[in-house]
Amino acid sequence: MKSAQQWFDEYAVSHQNGTNQKIHFICVPLIFFNVVGLLMSIPSGFLETSFDLFNPFLENWAAVILGIILLLFYLRLGFWYFIEMFLFTTISIIGNYYIGQQVHLLYFSILSFSIAWIGQFYGHHVEGKKPSFIKDLQFLLIGPLWVLQKVGGKK
Repeated sequence: MKSAQQWFDEYAVSHQNGTNQKIHFICVPLIFFNVVGLLMSIPSGFLETSFDLFNPFLENWAAVILGIILLLFYLRLGFWYFIEMFLFTTISIIGNYYIGQQVHLLYFSILSFSIAWIGQFYGHHVEGKKPSFIKDLQFLLIGPLWVLQKVGGKK
């Protein structure tokens, strides 16, 4: 398996243009956030927990699926990467829960997800390079972590 630095270096090749990077700083987290919303929109009646306070946050497919992805992918990259993405996922679940209390979460997520992807493809048009995930779908998991590292001044 590649190291986190190898993933970041390879991802950065098609993300050199300043405009494309700015677009990614907005659209990549938004896409991740909306994937969480889409997963939370899947009915989850049989996912029962005994913690009533946490039911809305634990009884959803986002918690199940992303929890597995986090354990299998980000933890292998490094403990602190896992922690960063775990926190971002938790914030996304909480945010989507509250959005879902105000509007229809599925429709909101589809609309916002679509707009964010249009932004992404525009950014790559400006960059003049194809999105990294076309080469390897795992870059869809690297993108949010890369943005967190760049915004945090780590890369």
